Amino acid sequence: MALINNIRSLIHRIVLSDVKVAIRFYSDQPDDAGEQQEKEIDPTKDRTKVIPVETSMKYMESKAYEQTYGEKPVWFLYRRNHKGGIPPKKTRKSCVRKGMISTGNPCPICRDEYLVLDHRNTKLLDQFVSQYTGQILDAFKTGLCQRKHKELLVAIERAWDQGYLTFDVPFREYDYTLYNKNANP
Repeated sequence: MALINNIRSLIHRIVLSDVKVAIRFYSDQPDDAGEQQEKEIDPTKDRTKVIPVETSMKYMESKAYEQTYGEKPVWFLYRRNHKGGIPPKKTRKSCVRKGMISTGNPCPICRDEYLVLDHRNTKLLDQFVSQYTGQILDAFKTGLCQRKHKELLVAIERAWDQGYLTFDVPFREYDYTLYNKNANP
């Protein structure tokens, strides 16, 4: 019984494959079952093109960047979309999937293809470091997706290690007379 079913399914596959080949050769219409037509890619959502860091650094100095963002950080005017009145605790995992922007409101870095997170692009990295504490700003405040936030953390750590970014430790003046009676003020 099982052998008969196997032979039947094999014959069924052979006949259907011959019909598909005949349709493919003799028909002007595409085969709906097997092949899908390639859709045109929207150039504003395509993120497969690799932008060099040098181009990103030139963009940060250009008038186009100044006109778009002004003197404010790139994340300053960004607001996340979410359902309901309570925002989610985490940002989305990624804005780009399979080389295309997959969300309607991508994060500030995914939105602008010329913003490249690299340890040499210090003008961009400085915008994500707090000027008061020297700590890296949280993804919840900046609105970055989790993937870009991890890239940002790696880029800032590399920049600190290689000396592109400096972090200043504030000098604190202590009154040692509170702790040691013999010390002179």
